[in-house]
Amino acid sequence: MGLFSFLKKAGANSLTKKEVAKVEKTDEIKKLEAKLLNKQKTLVLEGIVGSLGVKTKDLVVKFVLDKVTISGQVSSNEDREKIILALGNVSGVATVNDKLTVKKSTPSAIFYTVKKGDTLGKISKTHYGKASMYKQIFEANKPMLKSANKIFPGQVLRIPSVKK
Repeated sequence: MGLFSFLKKAGANSLTKKEVAKVEKTDEIKKLEAKLLNKQKTLVLEGIVGSLGVKTKDLVVKFVLDKVTISGQVSSNEDREKIILALGNVSGVATVNDKLTVKKSTPSAIFYTVKKGDTLGKISKTHYGKASMYKQIFEANKPMLKSANKIFPGQVLRIPSVKK
């Protein structure tokens, strides 16, 4: 056993032009792999939308690089916002291009990016004037949030208008 040294360029010169062309096709292979990976991520993102329990019509989800494009029809702004946030809060997603149409216009929520030290109570106090209204924020962000105590910096939440 041991380390064997060779001249790097000596072997390449002995390859035929056809063999070199085969090796150079690695860029094509890389493109195909990227396309396959994008398709795989698209399927995962479609599954995330499906898990929300939101009714959609003609839903199309596309993932390329770090951008998700979503189109189709939903019933309300609330459903639209849930889909956008569920997709936008996935690691590897930088932007969501929203092309969804809304069947029935409803009040839009505020999108809030969680900061270090935030709690749902603190966010509720800021937006509603009462920390005790954190449950509205928690409910508005289900199923993305599993627990009112598990939010993290950088996560984007829906802050719905106050229900009276």
